[in-house]
Amino acid sequence: MQKEVLLEVKNLVTEFKSDNEFVKAVNDVSFTLHKGETIGIVGESGSGKSVTSLSIMQLIPNPPGFVSGGEILYHSKNNGVVNFRSLPNEEMRSFRGNEVAMIFQEPMTSLNPVYTCGDQVMEVIILHQKISKKEAKQKTLQLFEQVQLPDPERIFNVYPHQISGGQKQRVMIAMAMSCNPRVLIADEPTTALDVTVQKTILDLMLKLQRQSDMGIMFITHDLGVIAELADKVMVMYKGKVVEQGPVLEIFSNPKHPYTKSLLACRPPLDKRIMRLPVSADFMKTDTDGNMIEISNSVSEAINSVIITKEQRVSEHKELYSRAKILEIQNIKTYFPKNKTFFGKTIDYIKAVDDVSFDVYEGETLGLVGESGCGKTTLGRTILRLNEPTSGKIFFEQKDLLQVKSEDMRQMRKDMQIIFQDPYSSLNPRITIGEALMEPMQVHHILSNNNQRKEKVYELLKKVGLTEKQFGRYPHEFSGGQRQRVCIARALSLNPKFIICDESVSALDVSVQAQVLNLLNDLKREFKFTYIFISHDLSVVKFMSDRMVVMNKGKIEEMGDADDIYLNPKTDYTKNLISSIPKGTLSDIEASVAKKRSADILI
Repeated sequence: MQKEVLLEVKNLVTEFKSDNEFVKAVNDVSFTLHKGETIGIVGESGSGKSVTSLSIMQLIPNPPGFVSGGEILYHSKNNGVVNFRSLPNEEMRSFRGNEVAMIFQEPMTSLNPVYTCGDQVMEVIILHQKISKKEAKQKTLQLFEQVQLPDPERIFNVYPHQISGGQKQRVMIAMAMSCNPRVLIADEPTTALDVTVQKTILDLMLKLQRQSDMGIMFITHDLGVIAELADKVMVMYKGKVVEQGPVLEIFSNPKHPYTKSLLACRPPLDKRIMRLPVSADFMKTDTDGNMIEISNSVSEAINSVIITKEQRVSEHKELYSRAKILEIQNIKTYFPKNKTFFGKTIDYIKAVDDVSFDVYEGETLGLVGESGCGKTTLGRTILRLNEPTSGKIFFEQKDLLQVKSEDMRQMRKDMQIIFQDPYSSLNPRITIGEALMEPMQVHHILSNNNQRKEKVYELLKKVGLTEKQFGRYPHEFSGGQRQRVCIARALSLNPKFIICDESVSALDVSVQAQVLNLLNDLKREFKFTYIFISHDLSVVKFMSDRMVVMNKGKIEEMGDADDIYLNPKTDYTKNLISSIPKGTLSDIEASVAKKRSADILI
């Protein structure tokens, strides 16, 4: 029996004015969301997924954007059918955050930096539920516990910049859940979360959904999550819906070549492959911009690039005969936690606690672990962006802790980092072209700005952007496109060693595959060395020669990436691996059967 309709989107069109022309970011999109249903929206960066959600919430910035066509019909509990397009902003506010809530893609830019995390969640609760401050605080602390924030009392009183990216995202999720909405729009809600917390959050969302028959629009690049969470899947490409249907049907028998490419782009967990399939393996465009399908199945694309165990052993034999580029010896990085009245520190947060390992020239060493395990702090400590409490760091046999600050700046030409949050690591006042040229100017790379501009064009092309985007500002790009700009900036100095700190976590699966292939191609071409930090164990396994699993500032286990995945030694690693959404057909069938049985019980 079909459930009650909550939201109808009919022939939605959203346009943006750019360079004296109008671009249809969303072009004739239609779908229906029912009570208790989850619709998963997937597509590459710039496909219109996030613009669709912002259009529904009437949050498109005008100028330069505006909803130019279609209807957004919300079936309200108390007000009947309401067309959001015709509502004045004041009336829209009564629905926004209350009956229809949204978890935004970038928590750093969505949270107010001058209010504590607790105050921001309380504000939403008090506004829509008309309860006392004391009750609102109690509810906020309960929500922080539900989303597994460590030490809820402390998080309540700190500001957004004082917590990690994953913790900020959990605060946003708590805020969206605070008023028990009838419709929840989740735009990449688990992107910044490690797999164990992601599993907890998804279980929480499903629990709340069952309790209130909430409808969920779930936008993500993680098809493993979509497979296990969604009832229906909608695939978007260049602003249009190219395929939609029940989740099992889409995953077992994809019709559109773009859908096939999305399914093939995921790093496989059961085999080691040389490169990830990308959209170009399934489709191409002719001179008129029309799509041409390439006859290729998902299994053919993956099986053609498998690396045998013998090939891997041979590669590693050569790799580990090279010199060590980096040596980490007993590094500790502590931060003051509690101080006396006179300022003496009496307790520390042991972010990195006695960590040692070596990295070889041309190696990719993966660092994986839950949010707050110390992996990002360790990466920043290696570059001396955080000063260690004790230990030694040798780069090409030079003790970095003995290098003066001015000399360290020069050394960073050879040691680059791609930061986790692309928006906050780009200057909003300069174009991305200028942002890419700036490090080359500082380090006197090439003779003049004309040559540097040509180099920037080349870098933009390498990371999947175009020359036309040279003069655009960061806010004119999607989250995934901004991350590609940051990768291009790190490559602009031809470094020897790069720390990739969650560098593909904000990318959809098709662009992620392109970037991972690019990083591997550059590694082979220029003998780059990487430390690859991520909460996504499947990506780390694909990229890494060796893997380091971190937990509470310490190394849990370390060794060959495939060996750790196939034969984890500690309970912590086993739990990490078991929490990965696999997205296999058997998992989807089990998930569909479970939901059907739950519906029958209801």
